[in-house]
Amino acid sequence: MAEQESRNQQRQIAVDDSKAVCSYSNFCRVTGSPEELIIDFGLNSQPIGSSDRPVEITQRIVLNFYTAKRLLHALHISVARHEEVFGGIETDIQKRIRSDVVRS
Repeated sequence: MAEQESRNQQRQIAVDDSKAVCSYSNFCRVTGSPEELIIDFGLNSQPIGSSDRPVEITQRIVLNFYTAKRLLHALHISVARHEEVFGGIETDIQKRIRSDVVRS
């Protein structure tokens, strides 16, 4: 019984983030193949409207589908917790634009 309980507990994995690089992204694109997903991240300097400048991809992460599914689950839990505290997140920018703001 104790052996089964220990298998059901999540493993604690030591993480060394001393060489991690932090960057900001407001754009991502997901492509892939039958074996893996490719997630590109970049900064879109013109998030509203069209731009004549392409989005520069600054980071690319390649995942197998097992890792992608674990990431999906972790992101789902994190976003759900955020929305519980701060309210729903509207991803459609047109719905977030306030019409009562006076522009000069």
